[in-house]
Amino acid sequence: MSGPDPREPGWAAQQVVQWQATHGRHALPWQNTRDPYRVWLSEIMLQQTQVAAVLGYYARFLARFPDVQALAAASEDDVFAHWAGLGYYSRARNLHACARQVVALHGGQFPRTAEALQTLPGIGRSTASAVASFCFAERVAILDGNVKRVLTRLLGYGEDLAEARHERALWALATELLPQTDLDQAMPRYTQGLMDLGATVCTARSPSCLLCPLQSRCVARHEGRMQDYPVKTRKLKRGRADWWLLWAEDAEGRIFIARRPSTGIWSGLHCLPVFEGEDALLAALPAGARAQAQPLPPFTHVLTHKDLLLHPVHVQLSQGDLPREGQWLLPGELAGIGLPAPVKKLLSPISGLVPAP
Repeated sequence: MSGPDPREPGWAAQQVVQWQATHGRHALPWQNTRDPYRVWLSEIMLQQTQVAAVLGYYARFLARFPDVQALAAASEDDVFAHWAGLGYYSRARNLHACARQVVALHGGQFPRTAEALQTLPGIGRSTASAVASFCFAERVAILDGNVKRVLTRLLGYGEDLAEARHERALWALATELLPQTDLDQAMPRYTQGLMDLGATVCTARSPSCLLCPLQSRCVARHEGRMQDYPVKTRKLKRGRADWWLLWAEDAEGRIFIARRPSTGIWSGLHCLPVFEGEDALLAALPAGARAQAQPLPPFTHVLTHKDLLLHPVHVQLSQGDLPREGQWLLPGELAGIGLPAPVKKLLSPISGLVPAP
């Protein structure tokens, strides 16, 4: 591209800071604060999750766990119960472990540098930089999905980000563009501005280039190749799985609930027992109960990279009929444990649980 260089020191930062002040987002509940607990919580919740889906969870989570000490003191079941429905449940486990480390190793105070924050469970480089930038005005770059799109388009960076060396080079370029003066005010606003641009202007499918403060020097716009950035060749293929859910009730209406393994889909959550086939589910039942098992209408639960076709099967059992680890709970007791969103939805008519939005 001929013309002014988008990498001119200070230019991009000045444009983004000024734009954010007048056109950026200012009303999100985790904005206008330098409380690292609130910023960190929002950053973890927003990983792989849209803002609209996070808003309600964020408010409810803060109401139950208003600070890092409250979160650290909570049980894992309580944390999962307030996370259930947001998906990617390893985030909730790491969130809990991180809070405990902040309390145990750092006196309840989050470290003030991105480098130190990255030593905590579940905090990667971009999340650490976001917390350090927003809360402590550290001069560090973020590089989440939206920001990658903004910067690769601005710079015309066409290297394949599936290769680690190219992503490292983009990190270096992102650092070059950071504000150089008045960091206490500029760093939080610049970081928020990049996020806002990616979410509202420099969108994946229909970027609003005429509204962008960077458009005069944006390489992708001048080339008319906005859809060519960023480049990432390795993509996950979408899959599908069929799961059978055993909804077992005893004579008093208690429901058998088992805990999912610590890895994989719904890891660590409580759940109706899962089977990979109808025959396997029926084989787990006493011979006399198999004929009484009632298949319910199957339904699909959509995950990021997989569709789950769930087949519930309802059956009346006695408490000694299932020789596996788990617990029998009354419907009213289900609210105190973390259940996957589709299981919560399935059981909501009898349990009073509110299905996840």
